[in-house]
Amino acid sequence: MPELKRVAAIHDLSGVGRCSLSVILPTMSVMGIQVCPVPTALLSTHTNGFGDVVLKDMTDYIPEALRHYISAEIDFDCIYSGFLASETQVSHCLEFMDKFGKALRVVDPVMGDSGKRYRTYDDNLCRRMGELVAVADIITPNLTEAAILLGISYPAAPLTVGELKQMLVKLSMKGPKTVVITSVTMADGGICNAGFDSEHNAFWRVPYEMIPKSYPGTGDIFASVLTGGLLLGDSLPIAMTRATAFCEYAIKTTFGYGAPVREGVMLEKCLPMLAENLSYTQYTQL
Repeated sequence: MPELKRVAAIHDLSGVGRCSLSVILPTMSVMGIQVCPVPTALLSTHTNGFGDVVLKDMTDYIPEALRHYISAEIDFDCIYSGFLASETQVSHCLEFMDKFGKALRVVDPVMGDSGKRYRTYDDNLCRRMGELVAVADIITPNLTEAAILLGISYPAAPLTVGELKQMLVKLSMKGPKTVVITSVTMADGGICNAGFDSEHNAFWRVPYEMIPKSYPGTGDIFASVLTGGLLLGDSLPIAMTRATAFCEYAIKTTFGYGAPVREGVMLEKCLPMLAENLSYTQYTQL
């Protein structure tokens, strides 16, 4: 039997809206990776555009699942966390990463977007997210989250290459060997995802075309494809390009069909792309 990579994905699950676990499960599965969901919360829909949401908090479930996995001698190749609703959930994630010390530790520090924190994140929860970042191997903040982690104001103007490199290095100094910042508008033109590999002192940039719509779940898709690529042996620039290309394809497909923004990208039409053996070389050095 072929050996498959196994990921514990500690995220929320929305029934409608194509985000978090509902996109992480299919994208990584298509890439040949087993995803074991550890839900932090169950929601009827995501929280933007559907009115009052039915929510079931799963905080108490997380440590119980961890104890079962340990007793059943289940191992994981990667622990991958996303949106967390409380400081207690941060503590549970830290315990997961401690118990599976050989696993790749990926943290998507979901705290805000477009220059604003999400309403559920206060100063204490943002600080605790910093504790999780400190033990991560890889983090994937957007520009808003990068600013929160660094304790600086959201950049009011496009970033120069020097400014972006400085942000990447400062984030890496907080603990993670690899930092990828998404959705960065550059002073020299265009928008990109940017990465830093501290072990090789290498900076990478993957440009993409901006579409005038913002779909929920695209950050989750990017981080899951990036993680999947790295687990399958991609280098950082190749994994970044794979994730960027797939997100751009999914966004453009959804935009082209005029689908409702609140329902997220039309993932079902786009997943076959991840199974194709494409060449991902659109990256450049930063």
